Amino acid sequence: MKQIINSLLETDAYKFSMGQAIYHQFSDYKTTWAFKCRNEDVHFTPEMVEEIKHQIRLYCGLRFHEDELTYLHNIRWIKGSYCDFLRLWEPRYEDFTIGTDDPCGLTIETRGTWLNTSMYEIPTLAIVNEVYFRMAYHYDELLESFKRRMNAKLARLENGEYELGQFSEFGIRRRLSAEAQEMVVEALKDGTFPHSHFVGTSNVYLAKKFGITPVGTMAHEWIMCVGQGNHKHNPAFSNWYALDAWVKEYGVLNGIALTDAITTDCFLKDFQLTYATLFSGVRHDSGDPLAWGDKMIAHYKSLGIDPLMKTLLFSDSLDFERATKIKRYLEGRCKTAFGIGTYLANDTDVPPLNIVMKTTACNGMDVAKISDVEGKGVCRNPEYVHYLNRCIRWRMEHETGNNSLHV
Repeated sequence: MKQIINSLLETDAYKFSMGQAIYHQFSDYKTTWAFKCRNEDVHFTPEMVEEIKHQIRLYCGLRFHEDELTYLHNIRWIKGSYCDFLRLWEPRYEDFTIGTDDPCGLTIETRGTWLNTSMYEIPTLAIVNEVYFRMAYHYDELLESFKRRMNAKLARLENGEYELGQFSEFGIRRRLSAEAQEMVVEALKDGTFPHSHFVGTSNVYLAKKFGITPVGTMAHEWIMCVGQGNHKHNPAFSNWYALDAWVKEYGVLNGIALTDAITTDCFLKDFQLTYATLFSGVRHDSGDPLAWGDKMIAHYKSLGIDPLMKTLLFSDSLDFERATKIKRYLEGRCKTAFGIGTYLANDTDVPPLNIVMKTTACNGMDVAKISDVEGKGVCRNPEYVHYLNRCIRWRMEHETGNNSLHV
């Protein structure tokens, strides 16, 4: 199979925004990541596993080119010191352990510095997806069904049936293939949509290629590792530590905060006036989006902040119909934006894979995500999840007013 990942830019933009902050503030942190396939009926054959190993070896042979580093440096929030680090950086195959000891037939674990392991997540998932769909199905037939569905949905976008406002493509981690993702990003870039505006892609390689905006700020790993990777921290304050470190790195730049790493209600305890003012908006990734939108608008109003000055970004399992419903529900109450992934990058006649790579440990200690719905986290220690839940519950039940950490 031809090489799948051909550039170290071929990853989500938030890997660079988090990577820069990791480099400047947490370069000594060590993390462990684990792959999980949530599809119960999917099996990876030994031949697929060998091809995945081969593709990851090819990925580990890549280095940044000078034109790629120049492109990154020209992004407003990326600093020269981080680009100098990337000039020397290289993926290490030795950080990967790949096997077959799982019911789905594939295990992947990465261990090493957070600087390294954070960068492996997205290329690994893109490789696993493309290998699986090329080897489990007749790929050309899948691609034809992808084109047919893509053209149909874009036609409905062009005729004004959907109303998305600002939206981006977020599909690299679960794409059918590099070819399919490039096809849809190019079509969106060239399209004209009366009630929708395509603003960019999370895939930095494609953003560079097509001259569009690379989109993305932070992921759950940032809050989990910053907030839970230091044993001196109470994990119920993970959001405060993560927001504080982000502001130290970026000030008012690059500021969309993720709310559901340890539940949105706990997040709001720390998202008080200073952070709510500094961050340009917040991102929804689990739970009822309409109820979440109401909650965030009410929170901004309680702080004396006009919600129309803030962006609510939605990125949880979206399609054009769901995004339109959310947009219309919140119209005139706040700004909205949408990051749409699998629906754009892997919509074919067969179900997409539901696969993830999640941080399971930081500095030798368990970490976990407690999102607004069940089933979206990966933690190998149920006792730690129980402990984290108890910490959150105690804080929610006993804390009144502003705590000493708030600024």
